[in-house]
Amino acid sequence: MASFDSEREPAIPEPVIEDGIDYWNTQPASLDGVLGGFGSGSLPRIDSLGSRLFLLNLYPELCTVPSAIKPLTPQINHRIRALDVGAGIGRVTADVLLHLVSDVVILEPVESFVQEALARARASVQNISTRERPVWTGLADQTKSVTLLQGTLQVFDPLNPHRVTFLDRLGYQPTRPQDEIGMGFDVIWCQWCLGHLSDPDLVTFLTRSHAALREKEKGRSLIVVKENLCSDKDDGTADTIFDVQDSSLTRSDLAWKNIFKEAGLKLVDQKVQEGLPQGLYAVKMYALR
Repeated sequence: MASFDSEREPAIPEPVIEDGIDYWNTQPASLDGVLGGFGSGSLPRIDSLGSRLFLLNLYPELCTVPSAIKPLTPQINHRIRALDVGAGIGRVTADVLLHLVSDVVILEPVESFVQEALARARASVQNISTRERPVWTGLADQTKSVTLLQGTLQVFDPLNPHRVTFLDRLGYQPTRPQDEIGMGFDVIWCQWCLGHLSDPDLVTFLTRSHAALREKEKGRSLIVVKENLCSDKDDGTADTIFDVQDSSLTRSDLAWKNIFKEAGLKLVDQKVQEGLPQGLYAVKMYALR
């Protein structure tokens, strides 16, 4: 007769960060590379538009377009800071965040990706644009800034970023840059990268991120998680799938919500990203405070 232990489902492997970085080092530092071959189609534009609308719905003060019905009135008295983790070549920073916030901090572990993001930011300061490297908003006129860090989420603390490597800050320069260390963030954006964290590491990172939100008491600052979803199990319980190719986890909707609860976060909004190519995992956005 089989023992009780032998009837248990096999444990899901945990991601190994070195294996994940090794995989991404084999991919080109381009839109196609970071988007799995979908960089030249409609996916980047649809994804970025969906992200902007989701964020604006939650944080309408970031809107920069006046209308006849509701003219813009200043409602924010400080520069809005965003953190873009697992940022790759800076796609979300360039296409979403810099259009809505003042200052963005990029964190990326893969050398070729973060160096490409750095090259794009530096070219933008000089207002040099090519088809492969469009100009990032606000850097040439120094109204906005991008700070680039290299490191992994496993060791990164948004309030104490001493375990990662500072590469450069471009665009707007504050009088006292040191004052921004430990200042926290209004928006922490996590997209297509959290699958490289085990459940315990993910809970730790989200807990640190929650501590780094600047205006929790006012209900403004937030964490956005945008990730692929597998289906929950047939019995309605959470599921997780391990991808041996890039050493990552794809979690189901319930698996994500269990993680958020364990990290002490409140889910304030959620939306499936529509319009993506057929054959891909569903992609969902979660807003957390």
